[in-house]
Amino acid sequence: METAVLTFFNGISYGMLLFLIASGMSIVMGLMGIVNLAHGALYMVGGYVGWTIAVQYDLNFGLAVFLGGCAGGLTGLILERGFLRRLYKQPNEQVLLTFGCIYILSNLCMWIWGPRRRLQFTGEFLSGLIHIGGIPFPMTRVFIIITGILVAIGLWWMQDRTRLGAMVRGGMDDKEMTMGLGINLERVSMLVFFLAAFIAGIGGVVGAQLLGVYNWLSTDILLLALVVVIVGGMGSVQGALLGGIVIGLIDTAFKTLLPQFSMFTIYLAMIIILMIRPSGLLGRRV
Repeated sequence: METAVLTFFNGISYGMLLFLIASGMSIVMGLMGIVNLAHGALYMVGGYVGWTIAVQYDLNFGLAVFLGGCAGGLTGLILERGFLRRLYKQPNEQVLLTFGCIYILSNLCMWIWGPRRRLQFTGEFLSGLIHIGGIPFPMTRVFIIITGILVAIGLWWMQDRTRLGAMVRGGMDDKEMTMGLGINLERVSMLVFFLAAFIAGIGGVVGAQLLGVYNWLSTDILLLALVVVIVGGMGSVQGALLGGIVIGLIDTAFKTLLPQFSMFTIYLAMIIILMIRPSGLLGRRV
């Protein structure tokens, strides 16, 4: 019983981390039509900056999370303003450009921080255990769950309940009509892309509590983000959340019960879901 409970909570916490990784990518791909394969690199940049603040300079972990998010957001903003804004509705060019940015950012991180892997780190206030039904559970995973819930609520509110979310959806469905209403879509796209990159940077610091930080993290994270986006559906915060939890639970359960099959279970789940619902669990039908 204890193993089942721990597996469940570990799966939920890992699923929330996957949501933090994939939510920004889902919004950018589904609502803005941008294929940003460098999203994992933005996650990595946030993780390295968070490590520098929390470990190298021994400052507050909350500050590390915020500055990691800012580093990811600013890097993403440079990418969008410098390159991607010229490539809207050109998916092939977007793929080539952002895939090249993975190598550029990975090598920049290696040049700045070196090739050595940085181990997991966290704040001092998160180093203990919390007992749930008498079962000890790491505070770091509780923090990941809480962070994921707060980000999910904030993104859902922005997407479905604010004027900014309505403008983004309108621009995706009918760009000319939206611009005809006097809405500056270029500025809206810039803000949404920055927000997605900011969340990726936060995820890099929060996720470092489980995965650490290393140079090839960008490609590892990219594969996980793509699986979650495909399973949950593009352009849906709820879909990214559901996809992250589903993949997190499946991956954790198989790693615990059948580790010899855990290498391909998430991809098998993705294939099965695509066969049943090609648009994903909660994706927007285009």
